[in-house]
Amino acid sequence: MTQQLCPYAIDVSGADIHGEAAALRARGRATRVLLPEGVEAWWVTDQELLKQLLTDPRVSRDTYRHWPAWENGESELARTWSLAMWVSDRNMITAYGDEHRRLRKLVAKAFTARRTSVLRPRIEAICDRLLDELETLPPGEPADLRGRYAYPVPTQVISELLGIPDGFRDDLLKAVHTMLETSTSADEAKANEVRLYELLHQLVAAKRETPGDDLTSELISVRDEDGGAGLSERELVDTVLLIFTAGHETTVNLLDHAVLTLLRHPDQLAAVLAGDVPWEDVIEEVLRLEAPFGNLPMRYAVEDIVLDDLTIAKGEPIVVSFAAAGRDPKVHGETADTFDVARPTRREHVAFGHGVHHCLGAPLARLEAAIALPALFARFPHLTLARPQERPAPLESFISNGHRELPVLLRP
Repeated sequence: MTQQLCPYAIDVSGADIHGEAAALRARGRATRVLLPEGVEAWWVTDQELLKQLLTDPRVSRDTYRHWPAWENGESELARTWSLAMWVSDRNMITAYGDEHRRLRKLVAKAFTARRTSVLRPRIEAICDRLLDELETLPPGEPADLRGRYAYPVPTQVISELLGIPDGFRDDLLKAVHTMLETSTSADEAKANEVRLYELLHQLVAAKRETPGDDLTSELISVRDEDGGAGLSERELVDTVLLIFTAGHETTVNLLDHAVLTLLRHPDQLAAVLAGDVPWEDVIEEVLRLEAPFGNLPMRYAVEDIVLDDLTIAKGEPIVVSFAAAGRDPKVHGETADTFDVARPTRREHVAFGHGVHHCLGAPLARLEAAIALPALFARFPHLTLARPQERPAPLESFISNGHRELPVLLRP
């Protein structure tokens, strides 16, 4: 039985997210794990069970209400845990029940389809500018495509959407990336948390004083227009943090993995460039194979959840593994670990979540990829990996699934 296994100690450095996912899957569709500082949780690798739990009203993301160890934010764990930032924020993604519906409705009011669709010309302009800069590099000189293209495209887009000034963005990005590094010590994580909230409050104060035509200003108006009855100050700040973090990191990793995967499969790349395969199929298969957020803490059992082979007791935390679900052989077959743009199940993934917590920004991420990828290969049709025999070093994170850099040669 799964419950009888000793907890599996998660590699906090994220050195091999998929290797670890396979090892955890072999222990059962959900298994006990040890997170940093000895926190025990259930780790779910089975896609159908994951979807079941993500839509089960007995599962909550509200740490304050449903994780007894948190003690409403007053416990020693709440004050010192290195992953506290991932469970302590208050926004639509961590809310439960009526609170979640209230916050999602308020955010969706500002995050409209119209705002996303009108971004296409701006995304195209950002891609063109970055590609122009890459063209100035001498032939044969390696370029870090993650740092010089996959990263700046979505960070510029989400910053403009939120109205984050250029001079402010770098400090905010540095703090967010430290939060994403799950090997960070508890002391470093706490210091970064303080710095991150200082920056967020400064941003909100500046936008409140001088509002603009941007999402942050709209969220502030939602907060202020009725005396704060609809959105608390903490919810406002944490919502900006959520949109900024998820709005760039997921797309950076999507672009990063898409380029790497296509270059490692030249026959499939050739079919795409010949027009035989649509870019949308590439994007969905990459999302399935390489979920941008590999694993996401935490959810909690609101009451005992009795399943056929295990029982998740009331108050026990749960981590969902999107990386493992995307390669679940029961859904995607025995070739689930391989890239195949013609895979019949390529769209049957949960890379952007599932159910009521499905990512509101998923259409924007897909739009950015659908613009940035064909533009890149149109400009550099002979793009190759600079070090094809090497595996690019992964990020130091078991949450964010990407690489520290992606060295390429733009021209022969």
